[in-house]
Amino acid sequence: MVTPQLGLIIWQLIIFGTLVLLLGKFAWKPIINALKERESHIEDALKSAERAKAEMEQLQASNEKLLQEARLEKDKILKEASAIAATIMNEAKEKASQESGKMIEQAKLAINAEKNAALKEVKNTAATLSIEIAEKILRSKLGDNAAQQALVAEFLKDSKLN
Repeated sequence: MVTPQLGLIIWQLIIFGTLVLLLGKFAWKPIINALKERESHIEDALKSAERAKAEMEQLQASNEKLLQEARLEKDKILKEASAIAATIMNEAKEKASQESGKMIEQAKLAINAEKNAALKEVKNTAATLSIEIAEKILRSKLGDNAAQQALVAEFLKDSKLN
């Protein structure tokens, strides 16, 4: 069996202690500081990620709200446009109906005026023809003096009776 000597154990303990002190003074502090710094960076990154996630959720909710508002606005505009189109169509129908009524009334007036003018012309023509016929008849019957004397006598006789 091999047993180490006491001097060797002491030297190993001194070297180990010195190594622990040197590592504690020069290596562990920078390593621990580096680990703490890395840990703080990781925590900051996690916090930033959480904030970004919360902001993304908020943006998504905001976008959904905006989309819903836009849909409602679109529906409102479409309803208004439909109502305006219906109003315009009704107004156009009413206007066309009024215009056609006016045109029909004007046509009736024009027809009546033409009819009256035609009737007047027919009456005038009939009167002219009647006068011409009466004149021809009177000329033929009253061509001689005896026929004229007989006609005057008859008129006088009729007027005494009345």
